[in-house]
Amino acid sequence: MKHLLDNIFWHTLAGPHARYASGTGDARRYARGFSPIIGFADPTHPNFAALAPFCELGEHFYCDGWAGSAPAGWQVDMESTMFRMVWDAPMPATDEAADAVALGPEHAAQALELATLMRPGPFGLRTLELGDYFGYFDGPRLVAMAGERMCAAGLREISGVCTHPNFQGRGFARRLVSKIVRRQLQRDERPFLHVMRDNEATHRRYQRMGFRDHQESVVRVVSAL
Repeated sequence: MKHLLDNIFWHTLAGPHARYASGTGDARRYARGFSPIIGFADPTHPNFAALAPFCELGEHFYCDGWAGSAPAGWQVDMESTMFRMVWDAPMPATDEAADAVALGPEHAAQALELATLMRPGPFGLRTLELGDYFGYFDGPRLVAMAGERMCAAGLREISGVCTHPNFQGRGFARRLVSKIVRRQLQRDERPFLHVMRDNEATHRRYQRMGFRDHQESVVRVVSAL
């Protein structure tokens, strides 16, 4: 599990999500419309030259696991660190979000709007196609959601967790995450997720729920010049 998690971007894009991606044997990206993420077979020596033919000028991508100067033709737009956390607790006893709505293609625009507002991480109009997503609505309006994105060999990421500011403090995100954890464990999958280092409150909340830190990794947003 460790070697997969340590380079989960690559193992997802070159494995189960290869049909949603493009690239080479050294570098791959999600196709346009999905989450703007890139992965490298060797993240300590990323082959950006191999990736360049599959990218357009000005596109921004998330990547992790490498440091140092940007290669020719690329620039680093943002750099931070994130915690990669794995579930390390018993299965939640009940589905705490049994009343949540399963999200489908008809909800894609609303999901993107909420993600653009709350910025839970890289998200695209087609991200809902990468796994099971659930949400809460206020009338016709999507106000909270969580779902699944990356995966490899029994590992399954929980992602896109966010709640509109006007509806925070009601436990929507916690209940949705608990629901997805339970579903994944029932499928014999190991839940994991990412949280930015400066998001201390959310990091502590996930620890209380049953996640533990697997590693802290450099995360960058890069773009082609």
